[in-house]
Amino acid sequence: MSYETDILIFGAHPDDAEIGMAGTIAKHTAAGHKVVICDLTAAEMSSNGTVELRRREAEQAGAILKLAGRTNLGLPDRGLYMTKDYVDAITLEIRKFRPRIVFAPYWQDRHPDHIACSHLVQEAVFNAKLRRYMPDSEAVSVQQTYFYFINDVHEADIVVDVSGVYEAKKAALSAYASQFDPAAAGNHYVPTPLNQGYLERVEARDRLLGQQRMIPYAEGFVSKLPVLVDLF
Repeated sequence: MSYETDILIFGAHPDDAEIGMAGTIAKHTAAGHKVVICDLTAAEMSSNGTVELRRREAEQAGAILKLAGRTNLGLPDRGLYMTKDYVDAITLEIRKFRPRIVFAPYWQDRHPDHIACSHLVQEAVFNAKLRRYMPDSEAVSVQQTYFYFINDVHEADIVVDVSGVYEAKKAALSAYASQFDPAAAGNHYVPTPLNQGYLERVEARDRLLGQQRMIPYAEGFVSKLPVLVDLF
């Protein structure tokens, strides 16, 4: 199997991937890995900001993290349901970038779109390897799918030490001022969980996870498959 992208990350909205794994992204791009983010929606239902502003913020965050690419499928925010059209769109994205590893949100979260994104991506990863499924595009078998946490934290199978790149994560999240900074919303500010100390809670989560391995910061991931190693 020939892979063109090292890591392809799916999120329901711009900022999902950064919340869950911006440190891991920064660490891999610094090491020369090709990382791409695909946002399923433009977050048009967000209480603060606009679609155009969110697009610019996503571009800024992507530049900070040195992404190889970022795409948006334009699926409906708060309308992510298990339909063939949506699965096919994600399947084609996987076949377009031919990633070695795919990341998706963990399948338990307070936001229904994050849950839906997780299930849609799992369906698409499976379909992407079937050569008779949408045969006009070349099949691709992803080596591994991992799941990252956004709002809710569960037991992690794997942790990544992101201590050395944590400032990059903070900078990438700060790019989304419309979501996390009440002052940036101006007269149209609407209180939401995201602008009520949310970034401080994300940092506390990453500190707490790092503490388990005696490191300053870590990001956690779940795998449905056993993690294969040759030697310990």
